[in-house]
Amino acid sequence: MSRRRIGFWYRLAAVIAKPPLVVLFKRDWRGMEHIPGEGGFITAVNHNSYLDPLSYAHFQYNTGRVPRFLAKAGLFKGAFVGTMLRGTGQIPVYRETTNALDAFRAAVAAIERGECVAFYPEGTLTRDPEMWPMAGKTGAARVALLTRVPVIPVAQWGANLAMPPYAKEGKLRLFPRKTLTVVAGPPVDLSRFYGDEPTNEVLREATEEIMRAITALLEEIRGEQAPAEPYDHRTARLEQRRKAAGEEVK
Repeated sequence: MSRRRIGFWYRLAAVIAKPPLVVLFKRDWRGMEHIPGEGGFITAVNHNSYLDPLSYAHFQYNTGRVPRFLAKAGLFKGAFVGTMLRGTGQIPVYRETTNALDAFRAAVAAIERGECVAFYPEGTLTRDPEMWPMAGKTGAARVALLTRVPVIPVAQWGANLAMPPYAKEGKLRLFPRKTLTVVAGPPVDLSRFYGDEPTNEVLREATEEIMRAITALLEEIRGEQAPAEPYDHRTARLEQRRKAAGEEVK
């Protein structure tokens, strides 16, 4: 895909979204040189705020290579939002249905057309109490090993300070003015997995490589060290249930 083929709908979205982002936030963008100039590729991005898709999309739009997000199918039902999502070529994800694999087929097809597909490997907003990336799901790794295109890790920070995830009050915290930091790193080397059968173990190891790269970039941004083991939301929920069951027995 040429850097110039952004399209009407993406340009319209930029006209709507960019002015408030520029006015309300400062920017710290790094690593644009790692975004491929030509050909299909994957970006793997951490997710810590409902605002961060705009922050990341703004960053990548300015590289000339627009991302195709995998987005919940329900978002496509709205008249305006649905029209914008379809017009900008976003990919609907039908979770836990017979159509669930269609998103991955669409992602592969987009990559084969020379486009960028953006994955949030965590699958949802991070639940880590300290806002570090959680253990990832294997979708990005599966598509990466099938297509063998570059996987660019991207870490971001700052949108979560303006719109914290799961905040009960649901209010924007715009002042003092926040800095939206987005950093892209060099491609994750997954070549050692090429040719392997995509077993659960192989996909899990490839996913861990991707998540380590994202987390390392976020450590650089924050100037802090992440926990040795990433937060696993499913494990945490099981532990909470065990504790609750134990308290009931007592």
